[in-house]
Amino acid sequence: MKRKETATVLSQDYLGEDIYSLWIQTNQIAGDAVPGQFLSLYCKEGTRLLPRPISICEIDRENGRLRLVYRKVGKGTEEFSKLTAGDSLDILGPLGNGFPLEGTRSLLVGGGIGVPPLLELARQLPGEKILVMGYRSQTYLEKELKETAPLYIATEDGSKGTKGNVIDAIRENHLEGDTIFACGPLPMLRALKEYAEEHNMEAWISMEEKMACGIGACLACVCQSTEKDEHSQVHNKRICAEGPVFNIREVTL
Repeated sequence: MKRKETATVLSQDYLGEDIYSLWIQTNQIAGDAVPGQFLSLYCKEGTRLLPRPISICEIDRENGRLRLVYRKVGKGTEEFSKLTAGDSLDILGPLGNGFPLEGTRSLLVGGGIGVPPLLELARQLPGEKILVMGYRSQTYLEKELKETAPLYIATEDGSKGTKGNVIDAIRENHLEGDTIFACGPLPMLRALKEYAEEHNMEAWISMEEKMACGIGACLACVCQSTEKDEHSQVHNKRICAEGPVFNIREVTL
């Protein structure tokens, strides 16, 4: 059940390359959240009416805390990057669906700002797991990810791990699994769709798109689906409502 709350900022750290880590205290939202969901964060600046969607990175259900790891890309996230301990923040969530928490031999694949949502998934997903994360150059969340499962890294400049992308890292290290769980940019998801089909693997993806309302009312974040959507009666899925997590067979990339 989604709720609107005023959360309290517990801490904020700069991770490098305009990436920030924000811990917030919630009333009930953390208790309801699951891996793969997101929050809508509201700016205090009155001219910025639309909330900013940010994926959930870590869930501390016992203490009612959530960790959000995000990239500063515009005026809204720039405002959030200036928050310090004790500040208040209006949030709506948890929103969207989450990853199915079932698997036996899973490959968790993230790229760029698609890395953070996979940390909590790696902690909660049962069975054998292998993590494959792609970065431009500087890595983040590496320590936390390594604590959950074996981690393989790809960097565009070759500064760490495999030089190239996540598919290059999977092939170079001969990584195998039954199911792919992924979050990242569209070109990465397209490549993983082809890889999953080639190897007869199940795949679940979290799609990163610009969202407006965050609750499925405005149809600003639709993606093309393989079947007709019950809401619009066309081949569309609302990423903020039916997603952001989809079985890869549901969507056309």
